[in-house]
Amino acid sequence: MNTYKVVDLFSGAGGLSLGFSQTGRFSIVAAAENNSNARKTYLRNHKNTRLYSDVRTIDYQELLESLGDIDVVIGGPPCQGFSNANRQHTTIVSMNNHLVKEYVRAICELKPKAFVMENVAMLRSHLHRFIVDENDLLDQRVMDLDMQEDKIELLPESASFPEALEFAKQLQNVISYAWTEEFYKIINLLYRNRINPPKFAKAVGKYKKTLISKLSVLKGGTEEENPSLVQLWDATMATSILKYIENDGTDNFAGLIRDIEKALMLQRMLSRMQEINENNIHVFRYELDRGSVVAVVKSYAVLDYIKGILENAPYNYRLEPKVLNAIDYGAPQRRERFIIVGISAEMAGEYILPKAEFTDNYRTVYDAISDLQDIPVSTEVAAKPIVLGECPALTELGRQLRGKILYNHVCTATKETAQKRFEALKEGQNFHDLDPSLKTTYSNADRTQNTIYMRLRYNEPSGTVVNVRKSMWIHPELDRAISIREAARLQTFPDTFVFEGTKDSQYQQVGNAVPPILAKAIAKSLLPILDSNCKDEN
Repeated sequence: MNTYKVVDLFSGAGGLSLGFSQTGRFSIVAAAENNSNARKTYLRNHKNTRLYSDVRTIDYQELLESLGDIDVVIGGPPCQGFSNANRQHTTIVSMNNHLVKEYVRAICELKPKAFVMENVAMLRSHLHRFIVDENDLLDQRVMDLDMQEDKIELLPESASFPEALEFAKQLQNVISYAWTEEFYKIINLLYRNRINPPKFAKAVGKYKKTLISKLSVLKGGTEEENPSLVQLWDATMATSILKYIENDGTDNFAGLIRDIEKALMLQRMLSRMQEINENNIHVFRYELDRGSVVAVVKSYAVLDYIKGILENAPYNYRLEPKVLNAIDYGAPQRRERFIIVGISAEMAGEYILPKAEFTDNYRTVYDAISDLQDIPVSTEVAAKPIVLGECPALTELGRQLRGKILYNHVCTATKETAQKRFEALKEGQNFHDLDPSLKTTYSNADRTQNTIYMRLRYNEPSGTVVNVRKSMWIHPELDRAISIREAARLQTFPDTFVFEGTKDSQYQQVGNAVPPILAKAIAKSLLPILDSNCKDEN
């Protein structure tokens, strides 16, 4: 039987790779992963795989020359896109956007028989968009996509001034007037505490020495012959904060905040101007929008980009997009992933997506981790592995996952407040079910997600496994956090798969992974069309 060569991009710890390997029909010959801890995990569990650290620098021609033709490319490039949510953040675009394009580059250069791209289900949304950059202008395939105009706010109306529109067009202003990142963070922290004077005072006290040094320089900016507006606003802010420090407070706190706000808004404008430049974004025009200065850009949907490049000549892949839920393939958790399977036009025959294997009698948390309940957990990541004895009462899933040696049965050390919460919650309950006296450490308890301090139910599948340490998931019956190994079991990693790195990193690696059992189902769905075409070639 033929074995097919696979390249795994954005591999993480290796959930996709493991699932493909478990079929016995796919050989993972190369992978790419940037995170150092995930790389350690990947190398431990996939010893014979060539591992790249940066997908952006891979020479695919050299890879082909040394490894031969690649049959399948798999991977889940992260993508936040450019959506309404991004506009509320301090950055316009995420560098992750470029990684989707790197995945597409790999397909174009490796020309595999098939590829599998996975990401969260929301990637289907047209809210996830790329902003047109200067390189896109030279690619007619991109410019032919459906475009929409978007406006990036550079300066709000409250901080606008008559020359602001022209000011936005001059990149030299960034070089001349931008604060250092460290100083920007301090001033931004002060501004965030504008509604809490005691916290404001505490922050000033913490950074007093740095503030006096930096503000004294800004205050002197008005001594130049023709100071700019930026220098004037910086000097006004500097004078106000220094006066606050000297007098150990102020009678005009609102006025102080206004002076900080004006200078800070200008700095945010400079930061966005710089980001536009560094990301090579093409600004079609600058304009005033209800008093705010905005950069008018154009954007296109991420999914449209993938289809526009790969479905058309010269690549001509047939794309099969589908949302798959890991629970339908034997995972004891509900976890939706958006999958795009691409089949080369040179491949004859019909590709059929994996059919659900479980439709009602879903596997549960009990199936996955009940045999570990009586095994003590450690709170130290360097704890020695545990030799496991026979366990005759294993469930079917338990038999698949249980090994002879138990690694990573480690959980977070529990502090007093967390322990009280653990003890108060019953199966299926979460943070919102706690008595108000146990919620006092959260500034806004009502906005806490339902997955925080969630005690799992033994007789049900879990929700989507994320970083369960941050979410403080609780064992169904024991008053402790879920261990790394238990979280890995919920993801269907067998005990033979060992995680490396810090405790936090191991939890995160588990949460980020594609469940191997889902990956295996996808891999098996590719075999009929690969095998039939391989016979035709022979």
